[in-house]
Amino acid sequence: MRVRGRDRRPNRRSGGAVLAGGAVAAVVALLTGLTPATPSQAAAPNGLEGQTRTLDKDVRALRSAGGDVRVLAEVDTGRGVLRSRAGGGSAPTPWDARFRIASTTKTFTSVVVLQLAAEGKLSLDDTVEKWLPGVVKGQGNDGSRITVRDLLRQTSGLFDYVRDPELGRALAEGFDKVRHDTTPAAQWVAVAMRHRPLFTPDHAHPRWAYSNTNYLLAGMIAEKAGGLGWREQVEHRVIAPLGLRDTSVPGANPYLPGPHARVTLRTPDGKVTDVTDHSIQHTADSGVVSTTADLRTFFRALAGGKLLPPAQLREMRRTVARTGDTDDLAQWPDGGYGLGVRWTPLSCGGGYWHHEGDGFGSYTRTGVTPDGRRSVAVSITSDGGTPDLVRLNKAARKLADDALCGRAER
Repeated sequence: MRVRGRDRRPNRRSGGAVLAGGAVAAVVALLTGLTPATPSQAAAPNGLEGQTRTLDKDVRALRSAGGDVRVLAEVDTGRGVLRSRAGGGSAPTPWDARFRIASTTKTFTSVVVLQLAAEGKLSLDDTVEKWLPGVVKGQGNDGSRITVRDLLRQTSGLFDYVRDPELGRALAEGFDKVRHDTTPAAQWVAVAMRHRPLFTPDHAHPRWAYSNTNYLLAGMIAEKAGGLGWREQVEHRVIAPLGLRDTSVPGANPYLPGPHARVTLRTPDGKVTDVTDHSIQHTADSGVVSTTADLRTFFRALAGGKLLPPAQLREMRRTVARTGDTDDLAQWPDGGYGLGVRWTPLSCGGGYWHHEGDGFGSYTRTGVTPDGRRSVAVSITSDGGTPDLVRLNKAARKLADDALCGRAER
């Protein structure tokens, strides 16, 4: 889920103090507002000391851009794994922390749908109406004009259900009242159908607009075509084959399994509320929980052809230009969008594939080179504040660029 609304406004700040362990760390925290990045190893893997220094520097810069957040980053260089973290004072984020990956879930959902296409159980050219008759209709919405491909590449024009004013008010008036919400995907789609679409799909000249509604529908179609629930298909088709032991789809269970950081946000009345435990993000647009290590494994496997046959991987990587969504263009100014993945250019040439995730105080950033040799995964969790996503994403892109280009500080 990409949460849009009052809880994501960039101008609110936390007044909470940063806790630091030890006199030196306390002085650093007081002077800079930051906690030093702390590599996991006493010494970096042989020959990677410079890249380790770069990662530490980028993690500190990312935390500075994010404000009251914790940052945990992990890079697979192909010759060793580098890790760094900042924030949390004397209780930093665990290295193996679980976190809600929010919209990075969309890549998992896209893989499931593309596997079903490879098996001949559906076609990307199938219409939504074929699989979900009567679900997308009213207010100018027409499921007979929207294909499965439109859903996966965000070219359907459907209203994003998380922008619904009633949903926004419910979240703003009290998170505790809705934290155990388990509204079925079909009901959220029905909310989206109360609104007119942004545009009618034009398959000759596709227009693009990010909408979580697309992936609710993609999950519903996957259930029809695959004969299993979306959650079970992610488990059987992705998590189990790759051995992602720390990745799960909790569904209605509001609790994060295993070690994790507490996630807190500041409410409109100035109080800080703990949003760690909730079941709001339980659908095919946002429902996966993972770790930085498992996300690295997932994206490397995807890029390396271990999850999709060549034809479906080519389809996933066929991008469209992102036009018309000013929020998205501000946060991700360069590159295109494929089927559940983004493409962003690298300063050293070429580019990388990834998908971000923005949830309730939990932000995920990823990246993998096209050959799967280098990958990066970052978890950013709110520690009482709400970051400015334009600034945060600029710093996250710098971190990913340095990590995937193998940039080393001397």
